[in-house]
Amino acid sequence: MNNWLKANGIHLAIFGFFVIICFVYFSPVFQGKVPFQSDVVAAKAMQKEIMEYKDKDGKAPLWTNQMFGGMPAYQIWTQYAYNGATYGIRFITSTLPSPVGTVLLLLTGAYFLFIVLKANPWLAAAGAIAFAFTLYNFVLIGAGHNNKALAIGFFAPIIAGFILTLRGRYLVGGSLTALFLALLVRANHIQMAYYLFLSVLIFMGIEIYQAYKAKTLPALGKAIGVLAGALLVAVMVNASVLWTTAEYAAETNRGKPNLTAPAAGGTDNNAKAKEYAFGWSQGVGESFTFLVPDLYGGATSINELVKPESHMYKAISEVTGGDPNQTTQAIQQLAQSLNMQQYWGEKPGTSGGYYFGAIMCFLFVFGLFIVRSHLKWWILATTVLFILLSFGKNFPMLSNLFFDYFPLYNKFRAVESILAVVGLMVPLLAILALKEVQDGKIDQKILIKKLQWSAGITGGFALIVAIAPTLFFSFTTENHQQMVQALTQSLQNNAALAHKIANALIEDRISIARADAIRSFIFIAVGFVLVWAFITKKMNMQLAFGLLTLAVLIDMWQVDRRYLNNANFSSKSDLANHYQARDVDTFIAADKDPDFRVLDLTINTFSDASASAFHKTIGGYHAAKLKRYQELIDHQFSKSINQDVLDMLNTKYIITQDQQNGSYKMQRNATAAGHAWIVPHVQFAKDADEEMKAISSFDPKQEAIVDVKYKNMIDEKRLGPGTGALIKQESYNPDHLVYTYSAPTDVIAVFSEIYYDKGWNMYVDGVKKPYFRADYVLRAAQLEAGNHKVEFKFEPVAYYTGEWISLIGSILLVAGLGYAFYTENKKKKAA
Repeated sequence: MNNWLKANGIHLAIFGFFVIICFVYFSPVFQGKVPFQSDVVAAKAMQKEIMEYKDKDGKAPLWTNQMFGGMPAYQIWTQYAYNGATYGIRFITSTLPSPVGTVLLLLTGAYFLFIVLKANPWLAAAGAIAFAFTLYNFVLIGAGHNNKALAIGFFAPIIAGFILTLRGRYLVGGSLTALFLALLVRANHIQMAYYLFLSVLIFMGIEIYQAYKAKTLPALGKAIGVLAGALLVAVMVNASVLWTTAEYAAETNRGKPNLTAPAAGGTDNNAKAKEYAFGWSQGVGESFTFLVPDLYGGATSINELVKPESHMYKAISEVTGGDPNQTTQAIQQLAQSLNMQQYWGEKPGTSGGYYFGAIMCFLFVFGLFIVRSHLKWWILATTVLFILLSFGKNFPMLSNLFFDYFPLYNKFRAVESILAVVGLMVPLLAILALKEVQDGKIDQKILIKKLQWSAGITGGFALIVAIAPTLFFSFTTENHQQMVQALTQSLQNNAALAHKIANALIEDRISIARADAIRSFIFIAVGFVLVWAFITKKMNMQLAFGLLTLAVLIDMWQVDRRYLNNANFSSKSDLANHYQARDVDTFIAADKDPDFRVLDLTINTFSDASASAFHKTIGGYHAAKLKRYQELIDHQFSKSINQDVLDMLNTKYIITQDQQNGSYKMQRNATAAGHAWIVPHVQFAKDADEEMKAISSFDPKQEAIVDVKYKNMIDEKRLGPGTGALIKQESYNPDHLVYTYSAPTDVIAVFSEIYYDKGWNMYVDGVKKPYFRADYVLRAAQLEAGNHKVEFKFEPVAYYTGEWISLIGSILLVAGLGYAFYTENKKKKAA
């Protein structure tokens, strides 16, 4: 034991250092506070029904009707109890207070990679801090994209597992790769996993080329076989996650459109899909924020503009007579109405950019000059390709190529997030550069020369921005002139004042950029001095690397605190009571009918989760809603509200707000069709376009609009008019609905439930029967004459069969890890 502690003392000390800096950074957790994360708060509203039934039944339903009329729970909250990785994720996120566990994962995972690369422990710590404290990670945490940040945390250890396997440590490398791959997939952010796999493809391509040159292809083939086995085990562990996600994804707004005709005033479906995917594209010039953090103004905010020393504040003060409240309100109004904000990039909005650290960017350039490992070419190729892909619509030649032809690439939005991988590549090459220096195999004069070049390139750019910021950057948005014209009109055609305010805004943006450029220059200078002192032996290794680690931490810490600090934390009780019930909500909640829907017009109905905190709503928020439902929104609710569609969705209550006094009103929809009903007529539509057109004006209680492809499921000879037939809902559970009906002849029944045939089964008196889609998004069936019980059960094969595969994969994973480390320990004892 003492020998183990002696051998690993430095690693334990650094891990302790990581724990300390995490708790210091997130010190409000000592007061029991948690970060206010808008996405997490919204998620709690989305999960309301799921958690209610989980607490009631001990098992969470796989379907929820809490938003968009109903949807699978897969991308909201699902247990996956047979998936061993579930418990690994739970350990990471629950052992320590949020978000300490996530940042500690980012730190330790990256540290492990650098140690595998045989870096000095303090160098490894510097690289781990640079990666973990990359601004984007903290922006994600601040916004509540916890799964995304968690997935990024597994990037480094997966690459470490690959490298160990390629070195011939097949059991340990393969089992660790399987473990971290399984955890990455279970983090349930497929987009991040996809981007990592893209970088791994480049990595393996370079490895194959190197093995071919060195005539070591057989050894590489063995390693690839082990890695393929690791991938198979990871996929098995997550069979239920991947299967349900793949099945559901094909039916969501990221899948193929059902309609050929766009909504009124809309664009064609392919153009709309690209617009959706490339909505958040990195501006070409914004890439310089890797080195100068707020070069483009930082986040979409007015924090710096409302300070009394800002140029804009002074300009507007002349109009408001210097009144602080009026001046601040005026700036807020201009930001909302004319988008006069600090951020001047091309994105619709941003919570923060991608700052990789001035010192790390400087050392990355240094690495391009001196690193001789073939890893440099993988890092460089990945970095260049991913930066170009992050440009999205700003570099269509490459982006369209990937969107149209590269498998699955078109399923993801916010292409700028591919830069999360670059956030690892930059410190990776930087640390490899310092490792080259430490190894001492390059002549000192050459090292000094390359170091000067690197400092000149990065520090020189920062200095140019500080001295002459407008030399390369305009600090204006694309619609600057239109904004000035609109401002002129709002100021009663006072063009001089409008230009003065607009120019003041530009000056503020320049001031922000200049301050950060000077800051970056100083940190580059610090990094240069420390590395120069080590190269010239004026400072010993431990001191130089220790100070460098501290400098990197200070650099990243200061910028991160702008975006995620103590002010972002709230008490748990405040978060639990974030959504406050209004009188109308309380009144509606008193209705004991368990299965009706609400339309809340006081919010942005189809992109706001707040209504889901209280009601089953036809609106809500989710990035991956069902495609058919999105099309229903686009065609029946975007221009005006279709009352017929409201009725068929059993929209029982409509909430509005009085524009005069702001009071909320509740209106009961007397024509809501109910849970299920019998229709006397069926109208067939030849395709989705005709079906959508038909429901634009129809009586849902009198006719069902059915796609002609379901015609063979209807025996019109047996159908009666439905006179005297009755159907009613007897019990409700999100994934088990029970009805009884009485009919003198066969009838067509329409159920006000969203159609999703990847798991919903219908049973009549316990016997499975077919059903079909009607009214574009609902379920319908021909029911035989008599008195019978109808049940709809959500029984997705993808989940239940997938869970058994997950169990087998989890057993294999645990057995593999156990055997690998037993063998490794046995070898060490023998040695």
